[in-house]
Amino acid sequence: MLSTALLILPDFALMLLGLLLAHRLGFDRGFWDGAEKLVYYVLFPPLLFNAIVHSEFSIGGEARLLAVALGAFGLTAAVGFLAYPLLRPPGDVFASCVQTAFRYNSYIGLAFSQSLFGARGVALMALIVAFVVPIANVLAVYALARQQRIGVLRQIVRNPLIIATLAGLVCNQLAVEIPAPLASFLTRLGTASLALGLICIGAGLTLTAVNENRGLLAYFVVVKVLVFPAIAWAGIWLLGLEGVPAQVVMLFAALPTASSAYVLAARMGGKAAPVAVIVTLQTCVSIVTLPVWVAVVR
Repeated sequence: MLSTALLILPDFALMLLGLLLAHRLGFDRGFWDGAEKLVYYVLFPPLLFNAIVHSEFSIGGEARLLAVALGAFGLTAAVGFLAYPLLRPPGDVFASCVQTAFRYNSYIGLAFSQSLFGARGVALMALIVAFVVPIANVLAVYALARQQRIGVLRQIVRNPLIIATLAGLVCNQLAVEIPAPLASFLTRLGTASLALGLICIGAGLTLTAVNENRGLLAYFVVVKVLVFPAIAWAGIWLLGLEGVPAQVVMLFAALPTASSAYVLAARMGGKAAPVAVIVTLQTCVSIVTLPVWVAVVR
């Protein structure tokens, strides 16, 4: 566990740097909005594409990995939606926050996969992302649909992360040879995305609405950082998954929720403030829980 924590400590330090830059050194929100768009649309997709293109795997060969990841995701989403009948929160708050139970931060996942498992880990994480992102987006938008209608399929088709992942899968399976200059260019873009993406996450952390709906906030934190990994652990054991694939699945399950959950809630007319609190709490708690969960299957 200590070795895992030490390997990902620099990544958490980058998030702390982002927090300091945003809240102590005067970098305003406009700067961070531009940086987040740069990472999401320009730098991050090449990382996914390159990782998949240059890795040796097949979708059929990773069937158990996908089965555990998708099964754990589905069960966790169901537990998340149980918050409404169990806790009876305000409808708009629930619709905004339920996505934090099952969505995950791809930036952290891919950065940690690189630190812990190298290119193979990044490729396996990207494969999971390719299958889970569309489902997670549909569920998140569905929960907020009562607030405002939005073109779900259009969002999925135009998602740069999904496009890059699917393009990488096609090129990998067809053995397409990427020209060296283009591959080098994409590699440089992808490398830049890891540090800048983590810094942007740190810049977005806040606890301004921590005193509102405490029970609901605590519920979604527990579901994401404890229940999701526990379900994945059970799936890993039942299907006999081991080695790097088992550790990547556990890393995926133990990730804090996506920082873009706040953006989605705000854009669709939901309650964005409690979502920001959950993102912050999950990210902070995962500093402790994530190395523990990965160590459990290591």
